[in-house]
Amino acid sequence: MDSTQITLHQYNAVVARCKDLYVKKAADYGTSWRVLRSISIVDQIYIKAWRIRQIQETESQLVDDSIESEFVGIVNYGIIALIQYFLPQDAPVDLSADMAKEYYEQRAEEVKQLMLKKNHDYGEAWRAMSQASFVDLILVKLLRIRQIIANDGAVKVSEGADANFADIINYAIFALIMMGEEN
Repeated sequence: MDSTQITLHQYNAVVARCKDLYVKKAADYGTSWRVLRSISIVDQIYIKAWRIRQIQETESQLVDDSIESEFVGIVNYGIIALIQYFLPQDAPVDLSADMAKEYYEQRAEEVKQLMLKKNHDYGEAWRAMSQASFVDLILVKLLRIRQIIANDGAVKVSEGADANFADIINYAIFALIMMGEEN
């Protein structure tokens, strides 16, 4: 297997794991996340990324949730953000389990296609990055999205919120791949 095939295999395995949790939570809670506004999703991801950073810096934690589970949460909230971004304003809050899963799969596939394009152009540079860098880049992207939201979604020369969420998802998936390789 060449490096692209290895990455794709690892990537698909991580996304399958994240999707499995998303589907199980949808069975427990329905699509209650549909009431979240963009800024609330940004804040949920921010809390998870900031917690990872604090654990990295202090090498201490009191809550049992692992860094790995926080990255999974970042992936899932990122995909939820993209689902919300592309759903029409009048879409129902309550989505069927099948519809919620289908939307997840659509957005995850789009993010994977972006990863493949960037991986081609950047030559898998992410493999030389640290987990700390992934967290810092996620935080930067979140601050950018906050500014885009403050600007009512308007950007002059930059990518929109959707592109930033896609990058966040990919950074979290890369971190999870690297954590899997370490284990």
